[in-house]
Formats: sequence, structure tokens, C-alpha cells
Amino acid sequence: MAGSTLAIVWETGMDPMLYASTNGQTPKVGLAQALMQGQAPDKGLYLPVAIPRFAPGELRSLRDRSYPEIAAAVLAKFASRTFPPETLEVMCRQAYDFEVPIEQVDERRFVMRLDRGPTASFKDFAGRMMGQMFGRLRRDAPGRLVILTATSGDTGSAVAHAFYRIPKIEVMVLFPPAEVSPRQRKQMTTLGENITAVGVQGKFDDCQALVKQAFTDPTLAGVQLTSANSINVGRLLPQIVYYVYAAVRLAPEGPILFSVPSGNFGNMMGALLAARMGVPVERIVVATNDNDEVPRFLETGRYEKIVPSRHCISNAMNVGHPSNFARVFSLFGGWLDETGAIRRMPDMEGMRKLLWASSVSDEETRGTIRHAWQERRLLLEPHGAVGWLGLERYLAAHPSSAVAVSVETAHPAKFPEEIERLLGFTPEAPPSLAELEQKDERFITMPADYGAFHRLILDTYHP
Repeated sequence: MAGSTLAIVWETGMDPMLYASTNGQTPKVGLAQALMQGQAPDKGLYLPVAIPRFAPGELRSLRDRSYPEIAAAVLAKFASRTFPPETLEVMCRQAYDFEVPIEQVDERRFVMRLDRGPTASFKDFAGRMMGQMFGRLRRDAPGRLVILTATSGDTGSAVAHAFYRIPKIEVMVLFPPAEVSPRQRKQMTTLGENITAVGVQGKFDDCQALVKQAFTDPTLAGVQLTSANSINVGRLLPQIVYYVYAAVRLAPEGPILFSVPSGNFGNMMGALLAARMGVPVERIVVATNDNDEVPRFLETGRYEKIVPSRHCISNAMNVGHPSNFARVFSLFGGWLDETGAIRRMPDMEGMRKLLWASSVSDEETRGTIRHAWQERRLLLEPHGAVGWLGLERYLAAHPSSAVAVSVETAHPAKFPEEIERLLGFTPEAPPSLAELEQKDERFITMPADYGAFHRLILDTYHP
């Protein structure tokens, strides 16, 4: 049976403006169609059929450019046939009107804080660009587009805010109420208007499974559905940019290390694609919580889903079967289908050469938050602490002279109770979080049952 061949074609000069499914059973499409479909018809995930390379000297030429300018240059390599370069420049200026601090910790180690957007999460980077893309694509289109999104913490709020009040677009966000922080929940449940928040009595994986089933349900053909989860390639491409940004600021000639807190693996895929484009990445540290299915796979070559996923304080990473790992397989010549079955093994030697994984327990996460603050006055939240400890472990085992960047994915103020217990103070909340306390919440609750979800979609959106 034909399968994914994405791992090798990026070297053969194929068109990076076309997108193929990781399952390899459906025709290639352009970016606009990939964005609108979200998941491919064969239940795979779209990925560019070719990964464009930076020209010699191009990274150094970007060193003094602003974040929006770097974003426009990177995204044009994938999207200029759908969005002309001048349009992309406007979109990037509108999406990225906040700082992207890179905090120096010691001589060669840094923390990149991706928490300065409107929902104080790295998901703002992709969410706001998707809002720009979808808004332009839907301007003259008939009917309403319904975005279904499952979230384990930060995705839902970022998507909800990015698409809030955009004409002709509705958003339904599914979340597990027991596994999100109060502030994460309120960022989704206090908007209203075109945003519908749904609390599912289950795990994130249950939410994600409901969304995926809806996309392939022919009885929902009368509702225009798509996704803004990281299954959508529109979430993936903007997440390449901040790795390019860090590299050109700190080490345009390399080498550079990235440590990425990883749950559904969309963020880590951004680093992997940046490396494929020619960013001089020495290693990517894949840092997970107790949901350690990927570290175990890299160690043993056996992929075993964790069902149900394990509840950890780094809640946005509570994923027992990360969707984006199918894309990782594809880039290394393998094929992992949507059920988690390995249809073709990837190049394990190549994967292990670039990716180094570590699993971090809740106790170790809390210890890292305390130690980083007491020893370095480095303020971390649970996800960033997983990334930081992953980096420390890697450097202890593999001493390196490379510049090392650990990614902080959420603002510490999103976890005030945890920080208060560990450090004795409550982090100052940015205005976008502080104002939530005065807003009223409104959300629907339902069981993790597809029949109930199917009825909710039809009752809410059927014409």
C-alpha cells in the first residue's frame, strides 16, 4: 500500500506550496484547501511535500529584522502562492504586536518566553496568524465556517481569542474541566458571541477523538468544519518562526540547541521543520511529563499509547497519543497512522541523532521551579520547568558549547496557586489575565460521547 514519502522529497526540489497527508492516501492540495480541511480525508495530517531551504547567508541577513519581518520571510516560503508577500507582511504585523523576549540565564543558556501574547501562551503565535489567514480566505466565501478545537489547556483560549468576532467564523472549543487551570478555563468561557465552550467529562484525548471523528462524519457534511488544533497545518507553520528568530538573534552560524516542552508535539515540530530548513540545530531536546510514550519509543522503538493520559501539573502536555508524532514519523521516512499503529518504521538512527527525549515527573517539575528561582531568580511555570530540566539533563549527559534555548510556553501567572505553594508569592498577572476575574463564565457540559457531540453540532450550527 502506498504511504507517506515526505521524509525524502524535501531534497528533490518538489513544490513546498503543496501539502500531502501523512497517510499518503489522498491527493496533494494547496495551502488554502489544507487550512480549510484541517485533517486530510484519509485521517492523516497535512505536511509540505517539500521543505524549503534557507539560501547561504539568508539567516545572517535576518539578524536585525523585527519578529514580524522574520515571520513574513519564513512564511512566504510556504504560503506566498496563497498570500502574496506584501499581504503576508501586513498579516504578520497585525498578528505579532507583542514582545518575544529571550532571557539570558548564563553564558550560553537562554529562555525564550513565548508568553507575551493576549492569552499569555505560545499558542498565540499560531492562533493569531491562523485568524489572519482564515479571515482573509473567508471574506467572500458563502456560509459560516465552524472551527472545532480540542484543548488540554492553552490552545482553546488562544484559538478563541484569535477568532473572536471574525465574521463568518464560529468556534467550538472542547476541554476537560478537571484538567485545566481556572484562568485557562476562564479565557475560553468568558467570551461568548461566536465562541462556544464545551466542558467534556473526560480527558484531552477524549476531546481530541470527538473532534477527529466529526471531521470524517459524512452526516455532518452540511456543516463546514475545520480545525485550529495542531492537526491543522496552519498551526504548524507559524511555530517554525520563533525558532528561526532565536537562531538568527543568538547563533546564525550555529550550533544551537532547543529544549521544547512537548505534549501534542506541534511545538516541537516547529523546531524540527526549522532544522530541516537549514537552521543550524545541533539537537532538539524533547521534554515530556509523565506521558512518556515518545521518550519510550525513542529508547525502545516501540510506540505504545497511554490510555487514559496521565494527569500532570504541566496540564497542556497531558497527551497520551500526540497527533503530531505522525508528522515526525513522516519526516524520518516512517508511517504512523491515526490510530497509533506503525505502518512503516522511520529512520531511527536519524531520529535519535536529532531528537533526545526525557520524561519529567510532577515532583521533579516542582523541584525545578523551586531550584531555578532560588539559585538563578529564573521564574518558570510547570511546562517551562519540564523544558528546563530536560535541557539540564541533556547537557549533563552531552556537554556542548552550543547556544542552548529552553522554551517557556506559558506565563507563570496562569498557574498562581502552584507558584504560590512553591515560591511563596503570586506572580503578577499581565492585564489580559487580571481582567478575567471580573468576567462571567458560560459553557456547556457534556459526556465524552460522540452521539451527544454530534447532536450538539447539528443543534448549534446546522442551517
